[in-house]
Amino acid sequence: MAYPQLRSRDPELEHETQSGLPALVLAALGVVYGDIGTSPLYAFREALHATAGSGSHRENVLGILSLIVWALTIVVTVKYVTFVLKADNRGEGGTLSLMTLARESLSGRPAWVLVLGVAGASLFLGDAIITPAISVLSAVEGIQVVAPALSTWIVPITLTIIAVLFFVQRFGTAGVAAVFGPVMALWFVVLGLSGAIHILDDPAVFSAVNPLHALRYATNNVGITVTVLGAVFLAVTGAEALYVDLGHFGRRPIVMAWFVLVFPCLLLNYFGQGAFVLSNPEMAEHPFFGMHPDWAKIPMVCLATAATVIASQAVISGAYSLVRQAMHLNLLPRLQILHTSEAHSGQIFMPQVNSFLFIFVVALVLYFRSSRGLSAAYGIAVTGEMLITSVLLFVVMLRVWNWRPVSAAAAVAPLFLIDAGFFAANVAKFPDGGWVPVAVACTMGLIMQTWMSGRRLLAARTKMDEIPLASIINRLAQKKPPTVPGTAIFLTSDVEGAPTALLHSLKHYKVLHEQNIILSVVTATTPFVPDDEKIFLESFNPLFSRLVVTFGFMETPNIPRALVLVRKLGLKFDIMSTSFFLSRRTILPSKKGGMPLWQDRLFITLAQNAGNATDYFGLPTGRVVELGLQTTI
Repeated sequence: MAYPQLRSRDPELEHETQSGLPALVLAALGVVYGDIGTSPLYAFREALHATAGSGSHRENVLGILSLIVWALTIVVTVKYVTFVLKADNRGEGGTLSLMTLARESLSGRPAWVLVLGVAGASLFLGDAIITPAISVLSAVEGIQVVAPALSTWIVPITLTIIAVLFFVQRFGTAGVAAVFGPVMALWFVVLGLSGAIHILDDPAVFSAVNPLHALRYATNNVGITVTVLGAVFLAVTGAEALYVDLGHFGRRPIVMAWFVLVFPCLLLNYFGQGAFVLSNPEMAEHPFFGMHPDWAKIPMVCLATAATVIASQAVISGAYSLVRQAMHLNLLPRLQILHTSEAHSGQIFMPQVNSFLFIFVVALVLYFRSSRGLSAAYGIAVTGEMLITSVLLFVVMLRVWNWRPVSAAAAVAPLFLIDAGFFAANVAKFPDGGWVPVAVACTMGLIMQTWMSGRRLLAARTKMDEIPLASIINRLAQKKPPTVPGTAIFLTSDVEGAPTALLHSLKHYKVLHEQNIILSVVTATTPFVPDDEKIFLESFNPLFSRLVVTFGFMETPNIPRALVLVRKLGLKFDIMSTSFFLSRRTILPSKKGGMPLWQDRLFITLAQNAGNATDYFGLPTGRVVELGLQTTI
């Protein structure tokens, strides 16, 4: 049966058309650059602390500055801005988008690319619990400079800010997000101005642009170079956000914001801190807040706190987006998704993810109690994710961009070696706190692996009991049971087999509806699927039709909205006389199954706590019939 095609509009294109470039650049400042923009609070300070007591103070400062300048230039400007931002998957970025792009380009869709994608996503979540803790703590610690007597209140104030931040997530960020961009723009301007003023304390600090200072420092301080590199890397944490948020703003606004404001202001501030410390060595303990006059310190603490809250909000929103992608790619079980905006589908709230992040962030603040302690935990997850990005980027260069192997290797090898150096430096911090993100990432990786393996086992067991759909349709055509008015839609994950819900319905009710639709929902390897490619409809006979709805992995799978498209294609039915039949499985463990018994039990726990299909697919609750059955895996 032939059906007319539907044309759809590209929501991202509409967004760019309506917003305009200046507005998108301002918005990108608030969402993309919060994390890397708050690094001056602690990165230079921690590098100075790591090198304290060794060598010449001047050579140490210039060496550290040179390392920071070239880390920002190579890791952010060259790797992410020049290469990674061009590796978009239909406009979307992030580890899972890059993974699907690379995997689709290779024949056989090799499992090792999937493993890298899962590892990268897990490491991002490991990093997501540290950013809010270290960012807010480092800002509130400015109180030590303003009023040392209030130092004992730093942790309580930090916990209060974090609690409020996570509590307001349920109300959405639309209203607050409007001020994110202007606040961060003010933050970067203040960073640049305060740095530029203090550069006059010792203008020779600009000599740190010469990479020989970095090389000389590394060769003269071999014993502490690894520790210092781990601290220097704090200056580029947040670079991965440029790629994660690519789909929200597009490449051009992100690149423009980096070159016009972010990069120059970061460099000015780091040079200013360096010049200030050269002329005031005793202020190395708190160079960022110390270089401001007394009248500006309290406003700077307030502005820094606002900037760190915005940085934390960006990470939290990124975690929601990543988990939603993982759910749609069947890497994680269904979790509750609440939309906080009628206009923007990307603005969501996930209660379980929010609670998970909040508990871990609070635990980190209580355990480490200072940004200096937390800096030891920061870095391993980010450097691991950057290493994975380099490997996947190499695959994309070869298979998608059709680069010659020599050219791709020449571009990626230096970046990979630099990432590997930073990774090795951060691994050295493992006993002091680096184990935290690694433990979280390993736990998330285990959960994803268990969910994927369990789903495969469950699908295999189900397929053994299923009857081919064509066989059932032919049998019912020969011996037609009584029919009742209305439409029945049977949901199934197997496009070819007869839905279990259909078999049980026939077994118990012994009737058919006048119109029966076998519905399968498929997730594409692209972020969005246009309306004219979303629906596949096939009519077997007057009683039965098969409907396959394809959603992108960034879309919310709403079946009632998809059915509106189906009606436009000519399939007539009344939604109020339509029943949706689902099968609800009770899964039992088996000692002879494909996974260890403990992993069977973990999969069953995940399945029991997964969100129900009615809410996930947006089905009308009063029209859903669930039929239960038991399956042993």
